[in-house]
Amino acid sequence: MAGERRRRGGEGARERARDRATRREQQRGPGRGRTALVIAAAAAAVALGVAAVATEWSRWSAAARLVTPHPAPPALPPDSTGPLASPHRFWGTYRPHVYFGMKTRSPRALVTGLMWLQQGEGGGSLRHTCEQSDGLSRYGWLMHDGVNFGVQEIRDKGLFLKTEFVKRLGGEHGGDWSWRITARMEGVGSPVPLLSLFFYVATDGQGTLKPHLENRTRLAAVTGTAEELGSFTLTFLRPTTESREDPKYASYNYLEAASPGLHRLTEVVRSSLSNRFVFTPPGGPRRRFFAVDTFQGLPGEHPREGQLLLHQVTLEPPGIVEVTFESGSVVGRPSRLAGGALSAALSQHVAAFEQRFEETFGLGRKGFPLPQQRFAQAALSDLLGGMGYFHGRSLVQSPLQEQPVAAPEAVLFTAVPSRSFFPRGFLWDEGFHQLLLARWDPVLSREVIAHWLDLMNTEGWIPREQILGEEARAKVPPEFLLQHSETANPPTLLLALQRLLPDAPLPYLRRLFPRLHAWYNWYNQTQAGPLPLTFRWRGRDTQPERFLNPKTLASGLDDYPRASHPSPEERHLDLRCWMALASRVLAEVAERLGEPAGPYRVMEQALSDNGLLEQLHWAPELGAFADYGNHSAAVGLRWQSPAPPAPGQPPAAPQLVREVREAPRLRFVGALGYVSLFPLLLQLLRPDSPRLPAVLAAMRSEQQLWTPFGLRSLARDSPLYMQRNTQHDPPYWRGSIWVNINYLALQALHSYANTEGPQREQAAELYRELRHNLVANLYRQHAESGFLWEHYSDSTGRGQGCHPFAGWSALVVLAMAEDY
Repeated sequence: MAGERRRRGGEGARERARDRATRREQQRGPGRGRTALVIAAAAAAVALGVAAVATEWSRWSAAARLVTPHPAPPALPPDSTGPLASPHRFWGTYRPHVYFGMKTRSPRALVTGLMWLQQGEGGGSLRHTCEQSDGLSRYGWLMHDGVNFGVQEIRDKGLFLKTEFVKRLGGEHGGDWSWRITARMEGVGSPVPLLSLFFYVATDGQGTLKPHLENRTRLAAVTGTAEELGSFTLTFLRPTTESREDPKYASYNYLEAASPGLHRLTEVVRSSLSNRFVFTPPGGPRRRFFAVDTFQGLPGEHPREGQLLLHQVTLEPPGIVEVTFESGSVVGRPSRLAGGALSAALSQHVAAFEQRFEETFGLGRKGFPLPQQRFAQAALSDLLGGMGYFHGRSLVQSPLQEQPVAAPEAVLFTAVPSRSFFPRGFLWDEGFHQLLLARWDPVLSREVIAHWLDLMNTEGWIPREQILGEEARAKVPPEFLLQHSETANPPTLLLALQRLLPDAPLPYLRRLFPRLHAWYNWYNQTQAGPLPLTFRWRGRDTQPERFLNPKTLASGLDDYPRASHPSPEERHLDLRCWMALASRVLAEVAERLGEPAGPYRVMEQALSDNGLLEQLHWAPELGAFADYGNHSAAVGLRWQSPAPPAPGQPPAAPQLVREVREAPRLRFVGALGYVSLFPLLLQLLRPDSPRLPAVLAAMRSEQQLWTPFGLRSLARDSPLYMQRNTQHDPPYWRGSIWVNINYLALQALHSYANTEGPQREQAAELYRELRHNLVANLYRQHAESGFLWEHYSDSTGRGQGCHPFAGWSALVVLAMAEDY
């Protein structure tokens, strides 16, 4: 009873308190009530203000973190790329976007380069930057060892050019180097058209150049100074005949100008050309030609602190021109690196290259004939000759920001996919590049990986595309300049790192490890899927009605069919497999360093669990592994008539828009192709997996992925096979053959063929056939067209997309060597 009273007494006390509060409120009157409302409104306003401030603070914080470098010590030690720490790599052909040029690995480097002009009606076409529209029938490095020398051939409408360079170490600034340009005409009548060669040297805001003239028109030499180079002399030797013994008659012109920026050098020269000059060889006909005259400036541009000095040589081919660069810090120089000395040095480097190539890849021992060995040498050399050194700022944006911001200044030493179309760094391409370069030069490859990891921000994000500096930006459409902080890219650098791991020095791995850990965590935190152990690429196209299937640029597979309606429920198979690989490599690095590897191994085991993999990604109706998401199989593109135009306005053109004929629902995506192969490509499937026979059968089916030229990217019986994605977007990863994925397939098949299991013999047979088909087609297409290509037709084998593409297509060298 006592307890019940206490309960009742408590309730009565609360009631009495409410009564007293009511009486007090009644005594206040209406004025006092309004005051309370005012106070309440003020409190709400303060709360809203605090919320607004909090929102702004969140945005500011996100922007700050977006452009804050990762706090770990740099993976690349400071000054490790300078002339004292790395003299043999200081100078190089690090300007992949020009047909021939050299610069140093310094942020504001002195640059040198070559332009040429076949004289003709209207002045001809000035060649400088690599452009597919130039229509050159062939250009590329035949030999290039990445350090000491290179030999390139260029064929331009009857003109044959050979560009050669050799470096010689010495002094404190990277030593000396020399160029030799050999020119001749092939298959042209008489008289032979005149040819002008333009050799230039330019600064970009630091350093000084002084011209040394002969007879007021011939630039014989340039002396100069630069912060990273000290003093130097650049000498332009007089042209000779092809025997290099007799002088060759030539006309000379020179240009001195304030540079409006390295990205506008072509425009400076083109705007300076005049045809008031006359070529007057002794005993020959007089001919008018175009030459540099005076530079009046470019519209809308103000001169900068940079200088440009240009030496023009006009001659009637054949002929040879040599250029020498001599560092002022070289003491006891044996001789000028020209003429016979240059020829001897080239011969020595060619012999050393051929011997090293055979020792590394063994193609001669494998029975490849000499033409195919030369093809493989050119593929490797084009990749090495496409190395670039870039400096500048990325343009980045967070989802919390309304406006993009500039990232901190950064430098990047990297290979590039294509000198003409993609002469800049791409994150997922670079891992494939380094698979090959790691075999040729492990030190070089380790350095490139460190450069990429040093681009990481404090969140652990690395922008997928690196557009650093004005020259790089000039080759990129504006809509692709911006990098979004939620967008990932496959961590293919880990493929190369795994290959380098056994021999990588421990101090190097110790510098990398904090950044690898941060990168790994960033993927896990930002790309997590809707269920545990699932993953989803962020950044799919946000306007699905514009596309037959919204693109997924983050995956690297662009328009490969995913769920028709992007949603948070998506599960992306390829990203899950990449994360299994990442867990494996992080565990191996940790174990080598003696760091805790348990969490990585646990994640690797979970992501490699074949039963869970089947549960999440096996599509019974497809008989293959697949993505999962909000998907409609009944979509198409149809022409939509525009609305009537306003009075006085022209009618708008019809547009292709997406039509959804069946409502989407959560299901597996009915697209059998490269994504379906990822459990095999990254070797997650056990050799005794009951799903392995179906995967191998799809690979060998001609109705699905098999062709005489390699594995196609999307099965012929898939609904979106070779379908356009928009009115202006032809199919890309919807049937074409891509060398990087075919290389992963060869690597996996080779492994399954050498591992005990019920599918061992079938894997071995597929491996032999696929390797033959891929290698034979790439060699045939290179012989016919002169280029490696971005991708290849699944119906004819012909090269498609951009060219030259000595990026991951150069992996054909490893396929020939059976080096996995």
